[in-house]
Amino acid sequence: MSDPNLHQNKSGGARAGRIQILMCTHNGAEHLAEQLQSFLDQTHDNWALWVRDDRSTDETMEILTAFRQAHPERDIRLLAGGGQGSAINFVSLLAHPDLPPGPVALADQDDVWLPHKLERAMAELARVGIRTGISATSVQELPAVYSSRTYLTNAALQGRKPSVIHKQGPGFGNALVQNILAGNAMVLNAKAVSLLRLAAPAALKASISHHDWWIYLVATAAGARVINDLEPGLLYRQHGQNLMGANRGMGRAIERLTMLTDGRYAEWVSRNLDALQAAPIAMAPTEAALLRSFVQLRKGRSGLGRVRDLWRLGVRRQTWMGTLTLYLLALTGRL
Repeated sequence: MSDPNLHQNKSGGARAGRIQILMCTHNGAEHLAEQLQSFLDQTHDNWALWVRDDRSTDETMEILTAFRQAHPERDIRLLAGGGQGSAINFVSLLAHPDLPPGPVALADQDDVWLPHKLERAMAELARVGIRTGISATSVQELPAVYSSRTYLTNAALQGRKPSVIHKQGPGFGNALVQNILAGNAMVLNAKAVSLLRLAAPAALKASISHHDWWIYLVATAAGARVINDLEPGLLYRQHGQNLMGANRGMGRAIERLTMLTDGRYAEWVSRNLDALQAAPIAMAPTEAALLRSFVQLRKGRSGLGRVRDLWRLGVRRQTWMGTLTLYLLALTGRL
């Protein structure tokens, strides 16, 4: 009898495990069909799809229902969201009591995945132990989060430009103040999913604003391996309905600077910290001490003393300009 947890991928090799694709939708009818087709075009074709729709008023649900009917061989579930936004939608999917154990891939409604996306992600996750010198048995116990660069395009998928490279790399000191993992490119191994499910109730209570930032924060706090692949895995449309969009162009720079200085950024950080502090997860002593110090710093003095403390703690954004902005926020009491 064949093993139901193995499948033959389209490029020829045997690959292990079904991947659960979690997608959130809201009025995504214009581009949704192309994203769904890109799932079908994956070389790793052993996947299931759960979609949580956030009260769409266009044809989104009709497209999803037709897709499910056209593919009865697949586990495709359509769930109703509560109109609370993308972050709460994704965390709610991760926290769903019926979510099967195993790896999870997160998907946005308006991207187009490149055919190798899932296969490459699973291969990179499997190589975590090789990179770190950990035994194969230990790798199975190690939470790991994969994300990749993306190709930025216009709404018609034209003009591909690779997204930025975060040269400083991932780390908890960075995750406290910045997200560098593209949520629409994330794939989580089974242990990372279990970790996030533990942390999810606190995230929902804190009403976190960005699920990908929260995932990066929890992962680095708990010592998970983080892979930020330089090979793009999808086409990321830039259009007027993007919640955040890519960090490119003068208009985006001004928009993000406004978010940093008008109180929204400080609120995002506060919600992340509330969620992390309330999560019943094990943290290494170094990360736990850094978390305590950073929380205390935000409550304490402003001015140059707070800037010195940030520098001493090693809390940084990825670029010198971003870190300078962070220090200015600390200096003026807006962090």
